[in-house]
Amino acid sequence: MTITEKTAGKITLLEFSGKIMGGPDAGVLNDKLHELLDQNQTRLVADLGEVDWMNSSGLGILIQALNTMRNNGGDLKLANVTERIKNLLMITKLTRIFEIFDKVEDAVASFK
Repeated sequence: MTITEKTAGKITLLEFSGKIMGGPDAGVLNDKLHELLDQNQTRLVADLGEVDWMNSSGLGILIQALNTMRNNGGDLKLANVTERIKNLLMITKLTRIFEIFDKVEDAVASFK
């Protein structure tokens, strides 16, 4: 898993690519989240358009990230989710927890 960070105004865009499988990925994302929190960046959009695969540990990583942001007065929204990942979110009923947008621009605009 790789994460590329971009900024859209006061919103931070995290572009994920590769596989989100847990293990070291959890530490990488956790470090990134705490770095953002230290900069008072609590409004995040996760662009999952380049994620090839995600397992249950990967889902746990996203849930932990969402909780971290919400516990600090922010939020994490998902965008550009592939059909494979969207089906996984639907099967696990996580579509009830995450706000999911087809386009990154729509997710960014939802914070306003």
